[in-house]
Amino acid sequence: MPAIVIVGAQWGDEGKGKATDLLGDDVDYVVRYQGGNNAGHTVVIGDESYALHLLPAGVLSRTATPVIGNGVVIDPAVLLSEIDGLAARGISCDRLLISASAHLIMPHHIALDKVSERYLGNAQIGTTGRGIGPTYSDKAARMGIRVQDMLDPGILYQKLELVLREKNQVLTKVYNRRGIDAKAVAKEYLGYFERLQRYVADTGLILNKALDDGKAVLLEGAQATQLDVDHGTYPFVTSSSPTAGGACAGSGLGPTRITKVIGIVKAYTTRVGSGPFPTELTDASGEWLRKNGHEYGVTTGRPRRTGWFDAVIARYATRVNGITDYFLTKLDVLSGLEQVPVCVAYDVDGTRHDEVPMTQTEFHHAVPVYEYLDGWWEDISSAREFSDLPPNAQAYVRAIEDMIGAPLAGVGVGPRRDQTLQLRPLL
Repeated sequence: MPAIVIVGAQWGDEGKGKATDLLGDDVDYVVRYQGGNNAGHTVVIGDESYALHLLPAGVLSRTATPVIGNGVVIDPAVLLSEIDGLAARGISCDRLLISASAHLIMPHHIALDKVSERYLGNAQIGTTGRGIGPTYSDKAARMGIRVQDMLDPGILYQKLELVLREKNQVLTKVYNRRGIDAKAVAKEYLGYFERLQRYVADTGLILNKALDDGKAVLLEGAQATQLDVDHGTYPFVTSSSPTAGGACAGSGLGPTRITKVIGIVKAYTTRVGSGPFPTELTDASGEWLRKNGHEYGVTTGRPRRTGWFDAVIARYATRVNGITDYFLTKLDVLSGLEQVPVCVAYDVDGTRHDEVPMTQTEFHHAVPVYEYLDGWWEDISSAREFSDLPPNAQAYVRAIEDMIGAPLAGVGVGPRRDQTLQLRPLL
């Protein structure tokens, strides 16, 4: 049975939560495989809207088991708050599984994230200040603290005391901040663990056995291809691997288990935080897209940078992820435009680039080369079949499909579950 990966094909906020939610009732497990509470998914079911940050969108499914994989970094206070928030709305998290090997975001990670970003001044990366980067840094440096460490209070305290010897030196002597007490942190986190322990499991083993038993597993990433630490617009990236390859490392499933990779792409482009963005609009058109698309961060509330669709980065995402199918979201936002520009290539100092330039310097200097497609005036939010779309909207979708290197399986014409046009099966 299939293991399917859902990835963002731009800079995030493409609507991965909606796509995951649509498939949630047709799979047995939905796995979040990387990132932390620096990202968010918005899922709209009927008149209800749910903002998820650490929990997989599959938690809203009636049947699927939601899993937080080993590649995720967890702030336990945030996770418990999210669980309690859903419980207050009648959504149970009883089926939730948390990998024992996932790393924990600790108070020193959050403190260092905030203060180090502030000290960068004009060179800031644009982090959310939630400790994600420092947690992944400690993971790579083999100084991290994992969920399983809370099973042994002595080990937890010992690791904290060792790590804080260095971190407190940095906080107090470099940044003139207050040090952190290991005993107090251990007590606080063991208090969280009293409630979280029931969810902890060997998730990699469970997922592999599920596939052996003929069950379906959906792997859900946060952020997106252009924010991947290896393949994105480095250093303006996240600290993990949101690409399809990261799904294997972050879940414990081998690459031969993956049968399909679904790329989520918005009908235009947005970005949060610093870094290059070739099609960015800083004029009235950009504000029009932001207003019509409600482009504000789920986690931070920050206004997103907006721009026209970029086929160059979509083709890049197809290549890097091995995308087999695409899901196009927010087509309805473009209604009302006389013409819709689409970036088909870049001009870099007089040279045309049909693919993403090799170097960061070239990408920073990339000027979009546009083609202009005829727009449409009709409200398409009530369309339920592709044939319901006006001819120019259909032509826009088909033109995008031809440019991005993989077929479109679905088109979103609104935020709700039922506002989806299926062109071919997603499973």
